[in-house]
Amino acid sequence: MLEIKHLKTIRALSQTGSLAKSADWLHTTASALSHQLKELESRVGNPVYLRKTTPIKFTVEGELLLKLANDVLPKIQETEARIQDIKHQDKGQLRLAIECHSCFQWLMPAISQFHTSWPMVELSFDNEYTFDAMPGLTQGDLDLVITADKFESDAFYFEPLFSFEMVLVTSPSHSLAQKKFITAEDLTGQTLLTYPVEPARLDIFKYLLHPANCQPAKIKSVDQTLMILQMVTADLGVAALPSWAVNEYEQQGLVKTIALGPNGLQSKLYAAIKIREKNKAYMRSFFEISKTVSLNNLKQVKPLND
Repeated sequence: MLEIKHLKTIRALSQTGSLAKSADWLHTTASALSHQLKELESRVGNPVYLRKTTPIKFTVEGELLLKLANDVLPKIQETEARIQDIKHQDKGQLRLAIECHSCFQWLMPAISQFHTSWPMVELSFDNEYTFDAMPGLTQGDLDLVITADKFESDAFYFEPLFSFEMVLVTSPSHSLAQKKFITAEDLTGQTLLTYPVEPARLDIFKYLLHPANCQPAKIKSVDQTLMILQMVTADLGVAALPSWAVNEYEQQGLVKTIALGPNGLQSKLYAAIKIREKNKAYMRSFFEISKTVSLNNLKQVKPLND
C-alpha cells in the first residue's frame, strides 16, 4: 500500500532534482530517504526513477506516482489547513512587507495559493516600510516581513525560506564580463548600483567588500530592479542581484552574470514574525506554500534549514 510519505518523497525528488536536496527539504537524512525509496520500489515492484541521472528522470511507474502526488498532496494540505482554521478560529489579517523587490517574482504566486487555502485571512501589503520593514513588525503595523537580515531575538521568529546565489550583473561588453569570478578588488573602480539600503546590510559588502577592506568607486541607489537592470545594460554601473532575478535577461543576451568570489556568494531569505505567532496554522501554511512555490518557480534556489 502507498503511504503519504511516499508521495511526499516522489514530489520532493521532482522539485529538487536530487536525493540529497530532497532529504534536506523533507528534514531527514539521505540514507533514511534512500531506504524509504527502496521500500516504495519494493511495494511497486519496479524502480521509480533512473539512478545517476541529472536532473532525476522517473520511470513510467514514477511518473504515475508523481501525478498522484501532485493531485493528492495539495488537497491534503488544504484540508488540514481548513481543519486548523476551524479548530483555532484563525480568522484575521496578514499584513506583510518585503525588503527586496526581486521577491515579487515568487511571492505573487505564493500569495495567490495562500488566498485559495485561507480565504478568511485578509492579506495586504504595506509599502511604507519598503527596504526597512522590521520597525513595522516591532511597532505592530506588520505581521510578517520577508527579509535577509536574521538576528538573535527574544521577540521575533525567523522562518528559513530558501538560499540562493548572489551574482554580479554587468553588460555583455563590460570589462568584467569575461571573468570567471569577481574579487573585491575588481569592484574598486566600479559604480555599484544598489537598493536604497545601508551598505552594512547588503551581502556584497558584508561578505566580499568589507572583509577585504575595499569600496567601489561610487555607489548609486536605485529602488527598482528593472531600473537597475536597464542601467546595467547601458553600462552605467554593475549590480549584485539574485541569480534567479536576472536569468531571463541573461538568456536574452542583455546582461552577463559572474560569480562573486571563487565559491560564489550564497544568500538566505527568511520570513520574520512575532515569536508568539509562530504556531498559528495560517502562518505555518504561508511558510510551506512560500517554500514550495519558490522552489518550483525559481532556478538555482536551495532549501534552507538553519
